[in-house]
Amino acid sequence: MTDDDLPGDLPTEESTPLQKSRWFILWQSLSQAGLAETALRLGTHVLLVALILIVAWGLREFYNQAQVSGQPQTSALAANLPTPTPQKAAPKASIQLAEQPASNGVTRRARLHTDVPSRPRVDLITYTVKPGDTVFGIADKFGLKPETILWGNQFVLGDNPHNLKPDQELNILPVDGALHRWSTGDGLNGVAKFFNVDPEAIIDWPGNNLDAEAVGDFSNPSIEPGTWVIIPDGKREFVSWSMPIIPLDNPSVAKVLGDGACGAAVQGAVGAGVFIWPANNHFLSGFDYNPNANHSGIDIDGDAGDPVYAADNGVVVFAGWNNWGYGNVVIINHSNGWQTLYAHLSAINVVCGQSVYQTNTIGAIGNTGNSAGAHLHYEMMYNGTKVNPHDYLPPS
Repeated sequence: MTDDDLPGDLPTEESTPLQKSRWFILWQSLSQAGLAETALRLGTHVLLVALILIVAWGLREFYNQAQVSGQPQTSALAANLPTPTPQKAAPKASIQLAEQPASNGVTRRARLHTDVPSRPRVDLITYTVKPGDTVFGIADKFGLKPETILWGNQFVLGDNPHNLKPDQELNILPVDGALHRWSTGDGLNGVAKFFNVDPEAIIDWPGNNLDAEAVGDFSNPSIEPGTWVIIPDGKREFVSWSMPIIPLDNPSVAKVLGDGACGAAVQGAVGAGVFIWPANNHFLSGFDYNPNANHSGIDIDGDAGDPVYAADNGVVVFAGWNNWGYGNVVIINHSNGWQTLYAHLSAINVVCGQSVYQTNTIGAIGNTGNSAGAHLHYEMMYNGTKVNPHDYLPPS
């Protein structure tokens, strides 16, 4: 083997004699052992790994130097920069939700929007009556009792639910009670007593805008005449516009009702105390019995001209026009404590003092007076007390 055949890392002519002899002896030993080729390959691999490690170390050192050189250098001669005053960050708008206790039931998601409940109404408002409206329907629409609609509109309805007509403008109270228009000479104590409330209830109602000190003497209060005053929970007796007691010996007491009043005392047929339906239909087409709304009878369905029958035997004590909204009316005294009334008739087939018997035709169903459509308004009275006809008529 010549020197040219030796690997590049073996001793050359430039090596010292001692080094030459050492490398030569080592190489001769490996060659004689047959390991020269293996040693050559191993040395090549070792040199390659070393070279890779040197390159990696060099790259790392270069990267570290680049980071250090990228930072701003502080000059020893430069004045120290002022230290900025720490600023508190502006608080972020947030909504803190209360921690909810654990629950095994259905949970509701938190609502970020709060619904503010509307405040209760304390003032009067008005409502224009529409076709098809009733006192009962209007009361239900505003969450009031029917009598509140009547007591809030005495000058329009006159305590008569049949006086309701389209296009009327009604007062709607904020609560159940009554409405009073203050008049000269009214005393607070007297008005409160009439409506069965305490004077303070009237003063304390916020919609009245009254102050106890400004009102002064309750017997002569400083309330401007014509002022509308709300009477919360106020109650009063209804103005009677329906059937009074008409005795056989003095039927003329009914003159206040209208031209149908009879004059002379009469005697005649006596009732059995057992009643039939006064019309062919046995169901309602209007208001039911409701004394709280001053409707003390029932409105029986029928077409104009359908016959109306005497519910029991008796004597006619009123036959003609009624001035209080009933139109054409017949009233029968049954001579046993009972009295019946038939209203809104289109025709009257009987006369004053006439005896009639159960099932006799006394008139025809109509739409006269304050009526929103053809029907029979039927009332019953026993010993001066109005009763519910449903309790005394046969089952329909």
